[in-house]
Amino acid sequence: MLFLALGNFRAGLIVACAIPLSMLFAFNAMLWAGVAGSLMSLGAIDFGLVVDSSVIVVENAARRLEQDRSERSVVEVVRDAVVEVRRPTLFGELIIAIVYLPVLTLGGVEGKLFRPMALTVLFALAGSMLLSLTLMPVLASYALERRREPSPDAQPGFLTRAARSLEAGYRRALEAALARRRLVLGVALVAVLGAGGLATRLGSEFVPRLSEHAVAINTVRAAGISLDESMRYGTQIERHLLDRFPDEIDEIWTRTGTAEVATDPMGLEVSDVFITLTPRDQWRRGETQAELVEQMSAELEGMPGMRSVFTQPIEMRVNEMLAGVRTDVGVKLFGDDFEVLEREAETIRQALEAIPGAADVSVEQITGQAMVTVDIDREAAGRHGVPVGELLDLVESLGTRKLGEVVEGQRRFELVLRLDDATLSSAERIGDLLVPTAAGGQVPLSSLAEIAVVEGPSTIQREWAQRRITVQANVRGRDLGSFVADLRRVLDEDIELPPGYYTKLAGSFEQLEAAKARLMVVVPIALALVFALLYVTYGRAIDALRVFTGVPFGAVGGVLALWARDMPLSVAAGVGFIALSGVAVLGDIVLVSRAKQLMAEGAGARTAIVEAAVGRLRPVLMTAAVAALGFLPMALNTGVGAEVQRPLATVVVGGMISATLATLLVLPVLYLSVGQGRGSGRAPEGLPASGPS
Repeated sequence: MLFLALGNFRAGLIVACAIPLSMLFAFNAMLWAGVAGSLMSLGAIDFGLVVDSSVIVVENAARRLEQDRSERSVVEVVRDAVVEVRRPTLFGELIIAIVYLPVLTLGGVEGKLFRPMALTVLFALAGSMLLSLTLMPVLASYALERRREPSPDAQPGFLTRAARSLEAGYRRALEAALARRRLVLGVALVAVLGAGGLATRLGSEFVPRLSEHAVAINTVRAAGISLDESMRYGTQIERHLLDRFPDEIDEIWTRTGTAEVATDPMGLEVSDVFITLTPRDQWRRGETQAELVEQMSAELEGMPGMRSVFTQPIEMRVNEMLAGVRTDVGVKLFGDDFEVLEREAETIRQALEAIPGAADVSVEQITGQAMVTVDIDREAAGRHGVPVGELLDLVESLGTRKLGEVVEGQRRFELVLRLDDATLSSAERIGDLLVPTAAGGQVPLSSLAEIAVVEGPSTIQREWAQRRITVQANVRGRDLGSFVADLRRVLDEDIELPPGYYTKLAGSFEQLEAAKARLMVVVPIALALVFALLYVTYGRAIDALRVFTGVPFGAVGGVLALWARDMPLSVAAGVGFIALSGVAVLGDIVLVSRAKQLMAEGAGARTAIVEAAVGRLRPVLMTAAVAALGFLPMALNTGVGAEVQRPLATVVVGGMISATLATLLVLPVLYLSVGQGRGSGRAPEGLPASGPS
């Protein structure tokens, strides 16, 4: 691409050298800063950003050597060419670097994902800027040559003819746009407003779901189920799924319950089924993991006495650690009475199931555990001369009663007393236990207490010392942000809770809202810094504002690209818009700087803007094309981790297309239509008025 666009093999080779050298600089900086090389830190680097400044410098040097007919040396011509574009390229790189600063302020999961990427890009940009001001001019002075006078009969080469045809076609299009200024500005305004309206309907999510190439199924059965029955049911699920998905399932296993630790309590009624999948090209049912999960869910839907929730192993643990739920969304209901909690949770479950996109809706199981109650009859105990304390000791032994400790070397074990399983098998057998009386006789426990089997709580969940129950659901077929908005509306309008009871939403959308709140503060500050740099460059607010229009015009393409690919707004897409806001103004800076230089030489405003646009056509197209092509493989990638990178790359590719069209057609019209007055022809400091366009 560099060779074709520059039309000079040596110039393309010089620019290409900037890529490995800039990356080498970035790798050393990453080592110094402790940034590991990972999918996010290295995968999001766009080589187009790395070579932008070098492209502008080398292209201008090559063009100046081609046009120069003086007796000056090649070194002098290259030096003047580099000085001519030094300021716009330097400020362009600084602007791109500034827009990445908001990414460094992200915290939580989004910060862990995107801060390494931002740091790596900043390191690569620093190396690129250093090279464009030092090594690139030196290489250009050695490798580039002044073009010899062609013979009258010589035919121009293919690249030269193509470049001339492109410039001629663009000149005609530009003249047509300048002749219809109101129409061009009207279309541009409608495009920006339309993209803003379309962005509100894209939906939102925290980060795209990363395919782990594995499935986790959280299954819950009736409380009090035996271990043998739970294992039998788990084995039945494994065999059924293997039978239905032989080409998709590589391995499958089930974990039932957990050890008695406080970090992850699970009863015997709870099992996690883990599935590792075969390579995708071997699948016969479903092209994506989402489709495969839907079919697996349909296969298990009819199994009695069980409810299931589908997720992924790592995703399940991350959701559990961050939000306290294993699914995409959870409604936490707080209150005191178990019966009220269970009743209101069922009402919320029914309302949640009615929302489009809800899947795997379930209520956290808090009741259903069979319990034995022993209600002591104090009058009967008194008649038989049995102390109530002795009866309570006997009741305690129905569970486990600690008697002491057993020490073996450095290890200690509790010594406990418990009754045999046969005695504890039923309430009648417990009632047959004999209790000694004061007279030396024995009476059955059933004569001294009322023994019954009742349904009690299976788990008691608390959060901040308050009892709670959770209604959880996954979201399929729509974005998470709009689903949460509908859920909040339903809870506010359709659910009436008793006094003292309230709900709280939990899920990954909380991180989305936190990141959005932070970016709403930091991004305007970064854009203000960009505007300040533009103002320093041109010395007039109107000129800085003209160049700054590249930001909204670039956003138009980013929004349209997301809409065309059916992608919601996410933190990844937001990072893409942040990166785009810096790259989108680079072409504008180059074009406006040249136009102001020509006006400072005495050219009229229309002549200056037309000649600047045609003369800077190649560098503008090259910087945009190289940036877009650098992100194109990431936008089309379907490999591991591509889900997070695709929205970012899609925004940049689409935005560069619209930003380039705006630079070449809308910006010249805007330049001639707005703010033409005294001082408009002042050249930016550091841009000498030397040489023809």
